[in-house]
Amino acid sequence: MRIGPSLLLASRQTLAMTPQLQQAIKLLQFSHLELAAFIQQELEKNPLLQEGAGDDGPVAEKELAPIDAPNDTADALAAAAPALADADDRWTREFADRGGDGAASRSGQRDDAPDALDFVADRSCSLAAHVLEQIDLIFTDTVERRIALKLAEGLDEAGYCRLEAAAVAHALGVALETVERVWARLRQIEPAGLFSRTLAECLGAQLAERDRLDPAMKTFLDNLDLVAAGELAQLRRRCSVDEEDLRDMLAELRTLDPRPGQKFEFEPIQPVAPDLFLTPAKDPETGEEGWHIELNTDALPKVLVDRKYHATLMKGTRAKAERDFVAERFQSANWLVKTLEQRATTILKVAREIVRQQDGFFRHGVSALKPLVLRDIAVATELHESTVSRVTSNKYIATPRGIFELKYFFTSALPSRSPGVVVSSEAVRSRIRHLVGGENAAQPLSDDRIVDLLKGEGVEIARRTVAKYREAMRIPSSAERRRLGRLGMARGLAPALPPAVVAAEAMAGQAD
Repeated sequence: MRIGPSLLLASRQTLAMTPQLQQAIKLLQFSHLELAAFIQQELEKNPLLQEGAGDDGPVAEKELAPIDAPNDTADALAAAAPALADADDRWTREFADRGGDGAASRSGQRDDAPDALDFVADRSCSLAAHVLEQIDLIFTDTVERRIALKLAEGLDEAGYCRLEAAAVAHALGVALETVERVWARLRQIEPAGLFSRTLAECLGAQLAERDRLDPAMKTFLDNLDLVAAGELAQLRRRCSVDEEDLRDMLAELRTLDPRPGQKFEFEPIQPVAPDLFLTPAKDPETGEEGWHIELNTDALPKVLVDRKYHATLMKGTRAKAERDFVAERFQSANWLVKTLEQRATTILKVAREIVRQQDGFFRHGVSALKPLVLRDIAVATELHESTVSRVTSNKYIATPRGIFELKYFFTSALPSRSPGVVVSSEAVRSRIRHLVGGENAAQPLSDDRIVDLLKGEGVEIARRTVAKYREAMRIPSSAERRRLGRLGMARGLAPALPPAVVAAEAMAGQAD
């Protein structure tokens, strides 16, 4: 027996993750914003890539409905000429009736005519700009201005300043009394409530501006936790008021603004741009109601390979290194365009199968949502589960029922009392939300009662599962809903109104 190093030849199959394959996988899971940023980088690096115009991009055009539009611009303008002439005549007659000819009216504006800028809405300034402007007007001393600017840095979007006066004094090397004095002057900035440290302080500033901060109201603000708990009898005793006065105090509290800083301009939430559109359609042969799904061409990049420029470079290039570079860039450009086309086709394929399997949801709503897992779509489309997972991540579809992420349609299953029947967990969540929304505020449904109602509808579910779904939907427990119900009925109003929210914020503010 020989013992020692030796060479052994063997053949085996392995999957090599080439750079092109890695790029294809990465592009598949990109959202359209990430894809647009990636394409922009490639356009800067590769001179043989160019942005496509119109519908020349890597979109599955066969899947898109054609748009009937005139191709000849001259013919279109000629056809519209009578209408344009008629509009011009109406314009001339209108200004002639006002006492002037059309030409004169166009060249000179009448004294009583509104200026075009009058119709432009003033853009509201931001909270930071408003506060800085007021600081410049109020403070002239350099030290006080530094303190005011430091406190302004601690403002949140709601207009509260959560900084500690002692910490600010230590950081700036000034006396604590100076910081408190500057802070008191900052709380005089409009709107009332800015630079408050707690919710009670914010509401108190607004009541003081109305000259309504009497001793009873001060006691009321000091006991906002009782408002949240619904302990109205104890609150009435502490404030030394009767039931009618307490009802008036609650009503006045409801008119206050717990977030004065949000009156100013803030960055609006950008809506989601869907990657696909789903519209009802009829089968032209059978006449049955179906669905038409297409890609959003505006969300897809449009890139082309500049073959003419490639041919020019190859003809004029003599050095081997330069020719190799041009050839490599040409191969990379072709691969990118092909990968984008494959990406669009795969997204459309997966989305079409999701729509087919969740047809009940689009027709009847969330109650008809079926349990679905990645494997179901993978088997139907002959794709790998990881591919389906990448396709459905950060991809959105616009439907007649709203815009949904493709991941939304994958839900787990809950057993039903009917043999062989399962229920979607999302449908159960919707049913729990519906039951709580229709409950009696004085006698809210407990988790056990919800379990009994769902079992009566044929859904087998545990109480802890109901509690988990309820907490995920941010629905309070039955005890808290009962307290909020008492608070609402004491005012003769619906239970879920701002005072309860205000009181909850007070508790959160005290915890901070």
